[in-house]
Amino acid sequence: MNTSIRRTARAFAAITAAAGMLAAGAAAASAHVSVDPGDTGANGYSRLTFNVPNESPTAKTNKLEVKLPTDTPFTSVSVKPVEGWTAQVITGDLPTPVTVAGATVTKAPTSVVWTADEAHQLGQNQYQAFSLSVGRLPAEGTTVVLEAAQGYSDGTVVNWNERSADGQPEPKHPAPSFTTTAEDGAAAHTTPASAAASTAPEAPEAIERTSDATSIWGVVLGAAGFVLGAAALALVLAGRRSRPAAK
Repeated sequence: MNTSIRRTARAFAAITAAAGMLAAGAAAASAHVSVDPGDTGANGYSRLTFNVPNESPTAKTNKLEVKLPTDTPFTSVSVKPVEGWTAQVITGDLPTPVTVAGATVTKAPTSVVWTADEAHQLGQNQYQAFSLSVGRLPAEGTTVVLEAAQGYSDGTVVNWNERSADGQPEPKHPAPSFTTTAEDGAAAHTTPASAAASTAPEAPEAIERTSDATSIWGVVLGAAGFVLGAAALALVLAGRRSRPAAK
C-alpha cells in the first residue's frame, strides 16, 4: 500500500470514529427526563407533561417519582391517567407555612409517584408522557424545579436532580424545571379542570421516540453518511492513481 492510500485509510478511520462520537453525543443529549409546561403565567394553573425515555440497554423503566416544590407549593394537583400505570399523589406537611392566594398553607402535595404493571414497563427506544394539572403557579420569575427519580426493573434508580447554571455545561442528570412568566389575566382565572381539559389525549401505550430524537438522528446519520461516502470515494481514487500505467 503506497503513502497516498495509507493516508486516505487513516483519514477514513478518523472520520468514522468522529461520526460515532457525534452519534453517541446526540443520543445522550436527547435522553433526558424533561418537563413541558402548558402555561407558565404566574398565579394560574398549568398542565405539566413529563417526558420519560428509557435509557437502559438491558432494564425497563417501571417507576417515576416527581418531587413537587415545598417553598412555593401547588395547592391543586391532579393526574392524567396512563394505561398500565398507577399514580399516587402524596401530601405532606410543609417545612414552613406559606401564603398562597391569601391563605396560609401548612400541608400540600409533595410528590407524585407513577408505577407500571409488568406489561407496560418501558423498553429500549421507548418513552412515556406523564401529565399533571397543577396550580397555582408562583410569582413571575420563579424557577420551579421538579426533581425526578426514574426507577428500572433491575433496581437501578436514576436521580434527575442536578441544577443547571448559566454559562456552565449542562449537567449529566439535570432536574426538570421551568420559569414562570408574567401573569396572564385569562390564565389566572382558569380552574384546575379547564387546565387539565386542554391536555391532548395521550396514546395508551408507550411509543417509540419519534420527535426530537428522530430529528437529531436524521441530521447525525445524514452527515455521517456524507462524510463516509466522501472518504470512500477518495480511497478509490487514490487506489486508481497508484496503479502502474499499462504497457
